Amino acid sequence: MKKYLMMALLAVFALNVSAAKKKAPAKVSNKPVFTVVKEIPVTSMKDQSRSGTCWCYSTLSFFEAEILKATGKKYDLCESFVENKTYMDRAVQVVRFHGDCQFAQGGSAEDVLQTLKTHGICPESAMPFPGSLYGDSLNNFNEFFSLLSPYVDAIAKNKSKKISNQWKAGFQGILDAYLGECPEKFTYEGREYTPKSFMNTLGIDLNDYVSITSFTHHPFYTGFAVEVQDNWRFPLSYNLPIDEMMQVIDNALELGYTIAWGGDVSEDGFTRKGIAYAVDGKAAQSLAGSDMARWLNLAPSKKNSLLDSLGCKVPEIVPTQEMRQERFDNWELTDDHGMHIFGLAKDQNGKEYYMVKNSWGETGDYKGVWYMTKAFIAANTMDYLVNKKAIPAEIRKKLGI
Repeated sequence: MKKYLMMALLAVFALNVSAAKKKAPAKVSNKPVFTVVKEIPVTSMKDQSRSGTCWCYSTLSFFEAEILKATGKKYDLCESFVENKTYMDRAVQVVRFHGDCQFAQGGSAEDVLQTLKTHGICPESAMPFPGSLYGDSLNNFNEFFSLLSPYVDAIAKNKSKKISNQWKAGFQGILDAYLGECPEKFTYEGREYTPKSFMNTLGIDLNDYVSITSFTHHPFYTGFAVEVQDNWRFPLSYNLPIDEMMQVIDNALELGYTIAWGGDVSEDGFTRKGIAYAVDGKAAQSLAGSDMARWLNLAPSKKNSLLDSLGCKVPEIVPTQEMRQERFDNWELTDDHGMHIFGLAKDQNGKEYYMVKNSWGETGDYKGVWYMTKAFIAANTMDYLVNKKAIPAEIRKKLGI
């Protein structure tokens, strides 16, 4: 009797377990699964921390990759050296303009290129580690710029008929106190260098680098200075149609070159988890069965939740030339971040993503790497720096380079 009772109880238990399994909703994950198509070697991940220096970190990473491609040798080049030289150059310009231009933490790839050309460079080890001079473990420019900005403003807008050159000595003192003094000479791997002689040993030609953009308010295949505040040196970018702008990126990666990218990451589709989509908001709501208000009126938390649920199935816009121009002219397309494109990957549905090295340390789901769709890059690129050897021959011919 006990035997049959036990068997009956086991059978009931088994039926309950089976029912519970049937009731449990199936978990469907839309998280992208990436397969690398092309990955170009780059140097280690860094963290700009609390500083507006993405332009410096991304472009030095780009040049480190260029040196690695040319020589096979890895270098850790010094951001503080570039920042020290750049902020002085920018302050001089603001004073020359009597304050009628912006002094700020931000910059562009051109700032790094011009520093390398004019001043040279040193390895990271030749200057104090970022933040160490003021007791921090990484950059923190809050106090630093609370001194720099009013200093420049006071000189540029003072009422004197003539200013002395002594302001530069005071300004340089602040730079050196927070960033470290740029060395005139240093020893690296047993040899003594100046920043310029060190630059000359790195195996790259700084005249090989050009900037690319894509807008219609200037003629295609000509150069113009992109009209954003951090482009304060006014370098010329070659203007290409949107499809050729993207063709250059793909050709560069195919040939083993990387890209120093500048663009807009303020869009909803750029997540802090390491993904970036050019989201079509209306279509996203439709796919999710949402009866909420229009996409633009959704709270950020609801947008994030919706994007997470859709994952790699999120619908994207098809970027056009007209769309880029309209967003630039109405201030939607901004220049707010610099990153380093170094590869190409596909998700489980075949969608292509650029592999992009960020400068926020090993954050996100991919330890500091962002996977940004081609649509996102096409829609949100302001400009980028690339080796002219990476540009397809037919496009170089149109540009005359």
